[in-house]
Amino acid sequence: MPSVQLGIDRLLCDHGLVAGERWGLITNYTGVTSELELSSVALHRSGAPLVALLSPEHGLQGTAQAGESEASGSDPRTGLPVLDTYLLSDEALDAAIRALDVDALVVDIQDIGVRYYTYVWTMVDCLRSAARLGIPFHVLDRPNPLGGNTVSGPGVEPGFESFVGRLDVPMRHGLTIGEIARVAAQLDRDAGHDVPEPNVVEMRGWRRDMLWADTGLEWIMPSPNMPTPLTALVYVGTALFEGTSLSEGRGTTRPFELIGAPWIGDRYVDELNRRGLAGVRFRSTSFMPTFSKWQGQAIGGVQLHLQDARSFDPLLTATTMLVVAQQLYPADFAWREPMWENGVERPHFVDLLWGGPKLRGLVETADTDAIVRELERASGLRERDSELLLYEEKDGHGR
Repeated sequence: MPSVQLGIDRLLCDHGLVAGERWGLITNYTGVTSELELSSVALHRSGAPLVALLSPEHGLQGTAQAGESEASGSDPRTGLPVLDTYLLSDEALDAAIRALDVDALVVDIQDIGVRYYTYVWTMVDCLRSAARLGIPFHVLDRPNPLGGNTVSGPGVEPGFESFVGRLDVPMRHGLTIGEIARVAAQLDRDAGHDVPEPNVVEMRGWRRDMLWADTGLEWIMPSPNMPTPLTALVYVGTALFEGTSLSEGRGTTRPFELIGAPWIGDRYVDELNRRGLAGVRFRSTSFMPTFSKWQGQAIGGVQLHLQDARSFDPLLTATTMLVVAQQLYPADFAWREPMWENGVERPHFVDLLWGGPKLRGLVETADTDAIVRELERASGLRERDSELLLYEEKDGHGR
């Protein structure tokens, strides 16, 4: 039995927790009750005033790959209209939500606790749109699969905001989706914007020291390349390889656990294991991605084998992997080239993931002490946001 009561479970017991007579639900297939019924279906069946669905990256059904979405249309289960919100401009999003004729927006979607996972930024975009349109915003809270105590990594520097980091929060942020909504609203108010406080329907029974396995909830993979909770933990760090010439394991059955390139050999795994990183061992392997980088090529690499999820430091591990790859293979290791957008050169993709330009230089100089200091910057951001947390640090319950 689940030990956590989700926000959606509480709303189904009491529709009065959410104001409004025409709700638009921001969700996808991860929005389920603790009994695994889709939230949209459960709310529709319960007589809640649900009139529209809004979907993020990967789409309502989750059939689209990274950087893609499903077209707007209608939901076959409820018959409700579905709005694809992915990467809409502020103006287009406002117009689309206005056309839905909703008087409240409600979020129920599973985040994974990592800044560059985009569902929270869809939520923030909709939160800001709701503020501009003058309609209330509600969040049905869900657990952070990585727990709520551990935070790590720098925030986002000015000029490096993007859809993999709209706000200055750590890479491993330690927040629930409801807490991120509160942080977003506060930061926007601090910047002079009129953003009302979102209403968060809190969980019952969740503690900040819980990893996903402690919740008793079933894991619904939140995107095509996130099959297990351990994938989410590894992803915190190895997603940085998306900004390099190495494969991050997309196109395999072990995304983000397999890292490789044609020029990676056994020296790589030997050096990584010699470093003695906590909670993980590395195994030399070969794999052939079916899509993404090095598609259709047999490449060498490593697989991360987690031995202790609580002592494992995904960002320290991944940055060490980057340093070692650059040291052993300097002629082949490369950063993904910057892209151009409307005639303007965008930052390197790894800079957007990191939240600033420092990582590339630190990796190239193998300045591991400075990397550790960067990872520790999260503590200052946690202190800044401490008054916005909804759940006790160690063993309390939602307020």
